Amino acid sequence: MFTAFTEQHCQELLNTRANETKLGQRVLLANADLSLEQNAQYAASHGARFAILAIAEDVGPRANLGRGGANDAFNASVSQFVNLQSNRFLDGNECVILGQISLASSPESTASIDELRQATAELDQLVIEATTHILQAGLEPIVIGGGHNNAYGLLMATKAYNGLPVAAVNLDPHSDFRPREGRHSGNGFSYAAASGALDHYHILGLHELKNTEATLEQLSLFGATWHSFQQIWVRRELPLETALKHIAKGLNQTQLPVALEIDVDAIANMPSSAATFAGIPLLDACHYVHYIAKHCPCSYVHFAEAAPACHHSGQIAGYRDVGQGLSELIYAYIQGRLARLN
Repeated sequence: MFTAFTEQHCQELLNTRANETKLGQRVLLANADLSLEQNAQYAASHGARFAILAIAEDVGPRANLGRGGANDAFNASVSQFVNLQSNRFLDGNECVILGQISLASSPESTASIDELRQATAELDQLVIEATTHILQAGLEPIVIGGGHNNAYGLLMATKAYNGLPVAAVNLDPHSDFRPREGRHSGNGFSYAAASGALDHYHILGLHELKNTEATLEQLSLFGATWHSFQQIWVRRELPLETALKHIAKGLNQTQLPVALEIDVDAIANMPSSAATFAGIPLLDACHYVHYIAKHCPCSYVHFAEAAPACHHSGQIAGYRDVGQGLSELIYAYIQGRLARLN
């Protein structure tokens, strides 16, 4: 199901001031009378390069025995994003805010694990279809999760569109390469690897004690690589900049389309399905996004797992932190891509 983000929705969020222009007054917006495919085509024909799309769901994290709440990140982020200034650094007309896709009926809180995993598999098809429409329109998807289960659908659509497997980099304490035991947020990349959609996989910030030995073995057998959280931010064995240069070189050497992934639970104190106090600074996450966007041929960016309701001080604080954090990450991506494309 597609829910368009319309002019009316945007106006309800905008805080306008005399002699100022906000991004929400410049971005392209969706028409509720058109399909997602038609909205994407219209936006591309009117100069948009980037399409912001949300996946409103938390069945993937719940199917992975995690917490819910990742279904509300779009509302938090877009309310902040549209109120940023339109100026010489970013006009806003480079973007269309399409809206959200979701299951027509989401499983109840009492649903079984099998029911949640079946719903996650059904969601995969919606993600593949929506992403395909955006790519075929000539737009780059900026995808706001939802759980990290949605990486599978994004990778599948990217492979189908380009006719090539994908090289992915993921800022994440978890590899999401768990066994293929039914779809959930912990095995999107292992399913994509098994399907042939994922050819090259690097994890930045992998936590050395948050991945099972069986998962690490699976990663090694696949040929995945990583820089651990402890290696960069605890033991300081190499600078982040050195790691990013290494990652970009490896991605570019594949000559494959690149998937830029980030699980926001890598970021310290970010409200998410698996929030952590021992995480990386938001500014480092923004730099990662900008660096890869600028130096690699990215097909999309995916911000997964933000969950405003999981903030320790309540949902209002969660909306504030998720909104500010995702807005900065979105801008970092757009700025990096424009530097590469222009």
